[in-house]
Amino acid sequence: MTVQNIMSTRVVTVEMDDKLQDVKEIFDTMKFHHVLVMNENRLIGVVSDRDLLRALSPYLDSVVEGARDVATLNRRVHQIMSRKPITLGPQAPVADAIELFLAHRISCIPVVDADYRPVGILSWRDVLRSLSPQP
Repeated sequence: MTVQNIMSTRVVTVEMDDKLQDVKEIFDTMKFHHVLVMNENRLIGVVSDRDLLRALSPYLDSVVEGARDVATLNRRVHQIMSRKPITLGPQAPVADAIELFLAHRISCIPVVDADYRPVGILSWRDVLRSLSPQP
């Protein structure tokens, strides 16, 4: 089985100079845990929901929220993204993905074409789902 068989093809991307407010809106409205960061149509990074949580003030949307807390939403994606993400091609065996998940303690692997453009994203949940017996 190849990565292409089990990856999610619905990929959400942001640009490296987008504000964290934009990423927060994506995570708040969609059931994604990762967005891919692009520059000139090429993958350059990944932002996870955990990365965003660490970067934003814990006082946002609370009664004690202040201007400094809101200002964390104006930070830029490139300030918190993971750079040079580990990737695979769509024809890579799922076993290669499993090895990468275990060796690097990552939770997603962007799937890219030969020009480093995203064609999908693979999470450890996708791998588990593929191994689960179908009802």
